[in-house]
Amino acid sequence: MSTLDLAGLLCPHVVLRLADHLRTLPPGARLAVISTDPLSAIDVPFYLEKVGHRLISRSRSDGRITFVVERGLDKEASTSTSAETPAR
Repeated sequence: MSTLDLAGLLCPHVVLRLADHLRTLPPGARLAVISTDPLSAIDVPFYLEKVGHRLISRSRSDGRITFVVERGLDKEASTSTSAETPAR
């Protein structure tokens, strides 16, 4: 399992960097993510649920939050993007 150290970054940068990194991993891969931003305790789980990844665990120690996440299939990528004709 690899580690993504995002200590010192504030949201939204934590979630943006996490999203970019998860795109490089295959489904099922696990990643440890370290953050010092207190708001990431809310933002990271919300993002993971919204796009179809899984939060395995979350722990706090010495001002750091460590998330273990599992890459899922992105809900956004699996959603059809067919364009609808606007009503006139």
